[in-house]
Amino acid sequence: MTASEPGTPSTGPHRAELDLDGVRDEPTFLDRCARDLALPEWFGHNWDALDDCLRDLSWWGRPSGYEIRIRGWQRFRAAAPEAARTAADVLADAIEYWAPRDTPLTVTFDDQE
Repeated sequence: MTASEPGTPSTGPHRAELDLDGVRDEPTFLDRCARDLALPEWFGHNWDALDDCLRDLSWWGRPSGYEIRIRGWQRFRAAAPEAARTAADVLADAIEYWAPRDTPLTVTFDDQE
């Protein structure tokens, strides 16, 4: 998925899919986020940098909302429980951050493959 030009208005939500197939550890999770979410070049491949990216989102343009669909979460959580807990916390913090704004963030977990 490609991001809109920063500052460009959009009529619908920005949608991205994070595919965790084969992800078994923190570094691979962060690499997959960079790839699948089209994170900006300044993404530092650590939890703080992911948190920063998910609270900024200007690199996704100005949509009416943000949606991230995550596939393979249960297998990732089983393989790397500590990394999954941290990832879940980062995602929850981002959802909470965007909730009172005009562009909410929704994260769904789709494990019916």
